[in-house]
Amino acid sequence: MAQETVILKVYELVKYSIPILEKLPKSQKYLLGDRIETMLLTIQENLIEAYYSKKNRAELIAKSNIHLEQLRYLIRLLFDMRYINSERYGVISEKINEVGKMCGGWLKTVQ
Repeated sequence: MAQETVILKVYELVKYSIPILEKLPKSQKYLLGDRIETMLLTIQENLIEAYYSKKNRAELIAKSNIHLEQLRYLIRLLFDMRYINSERYGVISEKINEVGKMCGGWLKTVQ
């Protein structure tokens, strides 16, 4: 199912991102790094809950979409401040966009 696939894509995004966040300078590791990690895990939790829940599914997916947009800006900030290189920025951005498209499709089917 597409819903299971989007959850796996978020899992892969988390798995790819955490080692990168751990290498941030100490000054940003506990500020931007923690915020990004928390947001990634919140997206994953919301989508898992949406998969198993029926009554507030659309709300959870919509919240995940908002978090994805916030995440895009935080990742862009890491890139602009030169904490990640263009290759990592490209990979993370691509993964975020893919998850966003899948969430959008899922949201359309539940509305």
